[in-house]
Amino acid sequence: MKQELIQIGGHHIPLYSCHTAVVGSGAAGLNAVARLFSFGVTDCVLVTENQMGGTSRNTGSDKQTYYKLSLSGKEPDSVYAMAKTLFAGGCMDGDIALCEAALSTKCFMRLVELGVPFPRDRYGEFVGYKTDHDPSCRATSAGPYTSRMMTEKLEVEVKGLLIPIFNKYQVIRILQQDNHVSGLLCLARDSGHPHYALFQCQNIVYATGGPAAMYAESVYPSQQFGASGLAFEAGAKGRNLTEWQYGLASVRPRWNVSGTYMQVMPKFISTAADGSDAREFLMDFFQSREEMLTKVFFKGYQWPFDVRRVDGQSSIVDILVYLEKQKGRRIYLDFRENPGNADIDYSRLDPEAYAYLEKAGACFGTPLERLSHMNQPAVDFYRDHGVDLARMPLEISLCAQHNNGGLAVDLWWRTNVSGLFAVGEVAGTHGVYRPGGTALNAGQVGSERAATYIAMQHSPSRGDRADFLQHCAASISEMLELGDQSVRSGKAETARCFLQKYAQMMSQVAGPFRKKERLIAFRERVSDLLESFQKDVYVSRPEDLGWVFRLRDVLLSQYVYVSAMIDYIDQGGKSRGSALYTDPNGKVPSAGLTEDFRFSKDDGAKADVIQEAQFKAGSCTFDWRKVHPLPEDDLFFENVWRMYRENQNVW
Repeated sequence: MKQELIQIGGHHIPLYSCHTAVVGSGAAGLNAVARLFSFGVTDCVLVTENQMGGTSRNTGSDKQTYYKLSLSGKEPDSVYAMAKTLFAGGCMDGDIALCEAALSTKCFMRLVELGVPFPRDRYGEFVGYKTDHDPSCRATSAGPYTSRMMTEKLEVEVKGLLIPIFNKYQVIRILQQDNHVSGLLCLARDSGHPHYALFQCQNIVYATGGPAAMYAESVYPSQQFGASGLAFEAGAKGRNLTEWQYGLASVRPRWNVSGTYMQVMPKFISTAADGSDAREFLMDFFQSREEMLTKVFFKGYQWPFDVRRVDGQSSIVDILVYLEKQKGRRIYLDFRENPGNADIDYSRLDPEAYAYLEKAGACFGTPLERLSHMNQPAVDFYRDHGVDLARMPLEISLCAQHNNGGLAVDLWWRTNVSGLFAVGEVAGTHGVYRPGGTALNAGQVGSERAATYIAMQHSPSRGDRADFLQHCAASISEMLELGDQSVRSGKAETARCFLQKYAQMMSQVAGPFRKKERLIAFRERVSDLLESFQKDVYVSRPEDLGWVFRLRDVLLSQYVYVSAMIDYIDQGGKSRGSALYTDPNGKVPSAGLTEDFRFSKDDGAKADVIQEAQFKAGSCTFDWRKVHPLPEDDLFFENVWRMYRENQNVW
């Protein structure tokens, strides 16, 4: 890495020149930079807004899942069988599914070697279990903090390699030269006074996570913001942007209440905003207590909101929580007493629920006693974060949890912008449905693939500095000017207010329940604020300037994502996955629900096509293309070996 100091528009700016810059310090970003280094691309750096922030380090669930090829037991499995499972989720490219399956074992064992404590039996088998949409017990877990452990172990490796880490560097623009990425402009907060920094590089591996700050009702950690809008601005295409996962999560701390939290059947209560008037509300809807308990139990298996499970199944619980909150009330899980304050006759539950609880030895006591018996770490987590479930209820909401879509990439995790790779959640590699835990596998596989490709195309040249500055001068100056004009001493800042306001609107109109008229109206408001941004958005002191650039990125993301939802409706798209679209020609799934829940269920007609979005000149265009089929390549060993000797099969 080379460093020098330059001057642009009255700003003294450090310029760092390197071969490849990785943006993001989660599990995918850390793996990308470590693999680059080990593959010979040692002139690489890691740029991160907050090294201790992000989803990988700060999120999880009762038993956070990692999905990989089966490595235990008698049931047969294969790379192709796993790829078929991933591909079956709909709207997923077969070549990417095959890559994620083929490299799942290598990437998993690498984490094992780094010290992530995935469980194995006394013979060395890495045992597994079935997760949602999984036919083969491919799931495993190191506990509630699986992704945190991954991140910590990978970080130790990166630090041991002495790879430069630029912490507290917020990317505010992706720079390009001759239709190829050429660098990054950052706002740095690594000293007492914020300043700008430039990175000149041949490649960018974008590992910024999902665009979490778009939503107010979110299980993403508060330190996770995302930066998808900057990639759209740079010309990167989006894929499957309509496809999200939403589910019940605690508000403080932000955490998925999936798995055992639901299987122990806690009491759902709502209160007025001030905490008064506490009451159970689910029984207002269900005909019997046993029906209610069964639906709550199945939320553990079927945690994401799913339109296929609205009509008389477990996802009605999500809708009831949402509706209760729309009344201005607060929703809690209470583990101290059984629903209805009465003992449970477990034999009257659904047979599957009864069999599970009986096998677990949990047909007794209160929800907390059952939870402690089945999964004590799930209780410990909340106690460690100031919520003693034995003494207080747990506030929850229906939250955005994961973006199955994202930036469009190929089987080497390249975007359509030359030199720009996307790995981790920012990459749109999933379909409408996916087995739980595939995101962790996809992040490791994608970063491995991107690093492999970059290493095979490795050239030591960094490019000419003067040429870089000349071509990028206008783009850099535009952001510097925005920053200069956005600091207005003596005036109350608007940046964070707008961010909160627009995130709340996004949750209302573009979360799990979507209506075309509301989406269009919200997009117009986003467009108007982008148009008046330089006039209306500001902060009162330089230390807060990052919020201006963050809001700008979020608005760009919201505009593209909402446009994708509108286009999906215009193309005849129906309710699928975790999104219910209001359809006047559909049906209301259950008596007592409003017309906003009248919907038509997707019949799979669009499962073999992918929507791709591109943002340009303030608007979006869309293409719909067929998914890439699962490859049926010739696997004759001699032929593959010959090509591997020639080019490592990287092309």
